[in-house]
Amino acid sequence: MSDSDDSYIQRASSPDSDYGGSGLSTSGVPSGGRSTRASANNGARPVSNTELRSAAGGYIWEDSIQRSWDVVQEDAGGSLAGVVAELVQAGKRKRLHYDTTPVQRGIIRHLILTLDLSISMSDKDLRPTRYQLSISYAIQFVTDYFEQNPISQLGIIGMRDGLANLVSQLGGNPTEHIAALQALRKQDPSGDPSLQNALEMARGALYHVPSHGTKEVVIIFGSLLSCDPGDIHKTVGTLKAENVRVRIVGLAAEVAICKEICERTNDGDATSTYGVILNEQHFKELLLASCTPPASTAQNSSGSVGSDLMRMGFPNKIVETSPSFCACHSQLNKGGYICPRCKVKVCSLPTECPACGLTLIQSTHLARSYHHLMPLRNWDELDWNDAKNIYSCFACQMSLPTVMANAPRIRLSVSGSATSVSAAAPAPATATVASVASGASGRFRCPSCKQVFCIDCDLFAHEILHNCPGCEATASGRKSSSSHTIEASTATARTNA
Repeated sequence: MSDSDDSYIQRASSPDSDYGGSGLSTSGVPSGGRSTRASANNGARPVSNTELRSAAGGYIWEDSIQRSWDVVQEDAGGSLAGVVAELVQAGKRKRLHYDTTPVQRGIIRHLILTLDLSISMSDKDLRPTRYQLSISYAIQFVTDYFEQNPISQLGIIGMRDGLANLVSQLGGNPTEHIAALQALRKQDPSGDPSLQNALEMARGALYHVPSHGTKEVVIIFGSLLSCDPGDIHKTVGTLKAENVRVRIVGLAAEVAICKEICERTNDGDATSTYGVILNEQHFKELLLASCTPPASTAQNSSGSVGSDLMRMGFPNKIVETSPSFCACHSQLNKGGYICPRCKVKVCSLPTECPACGLTLIQSTHLARSYHHLMPLRNWDELDWNDAKNIYSCFACQMSLPTVMANAPRIRLSVSGSATSVSAAAPAPATATVASVASGASGRFRCPSCKQVFCIDCDLFAHEILHNCPGCEATASGRKSSSSHTIEASTATARTNA
């Protein structure tokens, strides 16, 4: 070996070098003058390479590192089916924890969705880009928002080039909002965002909202700066005085002004109203959390939370032999709804009558909004000892996971991590994949009707149906008809999933 190679080894093994060596030469003797003096001053003896290795065979500083291929382990047959089933079940159980506290909420909502269309949204840390993913999630948000809030209204604003641009007007037709969002896909992000201009435009759009409606602004913010023409703190003070609530979903990092906006407009609660995403799934969860209406904070003169009465019209649907113009879009169509007050025709519900301003809805819209006020109670997950004689779900009649004789007492927390409750024998070879993977019975019992359901029916009842199939089946002699309806609906949900 040449002299240059010897000098390279000495430099690489020096603790002060950039090669991260152990301070030892190939013979185990400290190399370099500074290394020797340091050992003499500290009174420490030279450490060999063997002592730097841990019992696991690697270096000591590598013990705390966990690789992805070490965490995900195959089963005895070399299959990952059990790991996949465990991840799916953990994700479902994470969504089973709902806040069932009945509080007064404003079910007539007026929300402005604000999108960041600046050049920072062209980053590819989210696939395919922040811009395209934000539009996709915004479309899903519009759909879920009107499914859970059918008598509410929504508008969309975009921020680009230091200005606030109106994407769609405040209205209750989700088709128009989705079409406006689809048109944004053809544009490219540009310039810098302006939070102040967007908040001022949102405040102007919500200025006419009556006292019985909520005023909300949801912002998807992907930049680290805001190009404002004036003092944004005065704008925030005006929003607080007009009871406008702001929620922000950050895509890059926490911004001080965003946290201050959420804290001042939500009575000091910035934890649940401002969040920075961790990944795509977390982005979706933070955005869709705004579909639930906030708790009402409107107070009357006595200091207690008050309520207002409002007039609503329930028009009947008509089918005409010849087309006529509607008052909302001035388009020809053969069907629509007649306002019970002024007798003008509108093409879709829910909406406000363009002639007299009466809110026009159907009774089903009002019923679908009621579940926010009285949410469905959480169901209790059964232990293996209580689930021995239960073989099928009450709603969908699907077979439940096989009951193991010596089932492991393992519970999955909200985050999906497994926690051992008590020691148990290993699972038999005849157990199903779902029961071996999750260690839970997969059976959930309603505390009211005592019927047992599977985890898929639990999610369907709490997220879509908002009613218990067992309670509806045993009420007013509707057992046969309701059970068939729930079974067909659950089967459809499984097929779509």
